Amino acid sequence: MGNIIPFSLWHLTPTNTLALIQQSFFCGRPKWSADDMPDLTGRVIIVTGGNSGIGKETVKALLQHNAKVYMASRNPQKASQAIDELERVTGKRAIFLELDLSDLASVKSAAMEFQRQETELHVLCNNGGIMVPPNQRSTSNGYDLVFLTNVVGHFYLTQLLLPTLLATARAHNTARIVNLTSMAHYVATVDYATFVESPQQRRQKPFVLYAQSKWADAVMAMELARRYGSEGIVSVSVNPGNLNTDISQNTQGSVALLSKLFLFYPPA
Repeated sequence: MGNIIPFSLWHLTPTNTLALIQQSFFCGRPKWSADDMPDLTGRVIIVTGGNSGIGKETVKALLQHNAKVYMASRNPQKASQAIDELERVTGKRAIFLELDLSDLASVKSAAMEFQRQETELHVLCNNGGIMVPPNQRSTSNGYDLVFLTNVVGHFYLTQLLLPTLLATARAHNTARIVNLTSMAHYVATVDYATFVESPQQRRQKPFVLYAQSKWADAVMAMELARRYGSEGIVSVSVNPGNLNTDISQNTQGSVALLSKLFLFYPPA
């Protein structure tokens, strides 16, 4: 039953409810699209979780504008299929970088492999993530699986790549770190004891564990901006919008219904 997300109405305070409705249904038409991106020749970019959903569409747009893109994914077969498909569409080929965000050894290995191949990194897009693990909630090293994947893995990757990002910023006046969040951060309730395996974590609702991970991603982006903004790092958090991707595939019950109501835009 670990894939069922019970949802409590106490999350929906008037302020949070208004924010959810406004950004979901009354955000206005976009004034900028991927077609407006500048030429990215010479730019080196990493997109985590780039073989599906929002990540895949991000890689596609970047390739179409001539960036050198590393698709950081944990599944080589799925990544290879996505890379082949995007090459047929764009005429450009992304580079596979093996990365399992839930395994810190894998994160370190991915960072080292990238730094063996590249001396510059213009954009780190921390996109990958999970919402409802179907079979487990904790990992062998004691972290909550969602928090480890969505937050700790990205934090560690960012820290390992900071020397490259800072060197790139010095050479080109700027480098960017983009953390993807979610509308779920509007209803985040943070309990530090649930970041690791604990009685509180086991009792907590899976929706809250996901929401607080998205809150933490936003906080991480703000702190990176505070620490490194003066050194040329542009760090932002981005709510990608109400996109109907496979991240909510394991939801059931009331949250599955809410997902159908709120997640209605196609990813492309």
